[in-house]
Amino acid sequence: MPDRTPKPSPFSLRLTPEERARLAKDAGDMPLGAYIKDRLFSGRGRSAPASDRKTLARLVSLLGQSNLAPSLRTIAQAAKTGALPVTPETENALLRACADIAAMKSLLMGALGIRES
Repeated sequence: MPDRTPKPSPFSLRLTPEERARLAKDAGDMPLGAYIKDRLFSGRGRSAPASDRKTLARLVSLLGQSNLAPSLRTIAQAAKTGALPVTPETENALLRACADIAAMKSLLMGALGIRES
């Protein structure tokens, strides 16, 4: 049997040309309706504005240059087999990797408009 639940009626909002232009700029490539819903209901307060695309591009570049996934896989395999020597060099390398990951996380959180706690 078909669902007879009435659909909610559309909501209309009048904007000045300047307001609409600002929304379109802030939405970037995102459809305007989806952007407005995201701003209202996401709980984050805002989506990544177009100005943060450079930050996101920088993050993607850092991830590409980092070789993190293969390196972490190698470390995990060595740890599993007991072949990971715990030397000062190993510890320093792991600490540097953690710092790099923390920096990337911070860039991503900032680009997405999420405050770190």
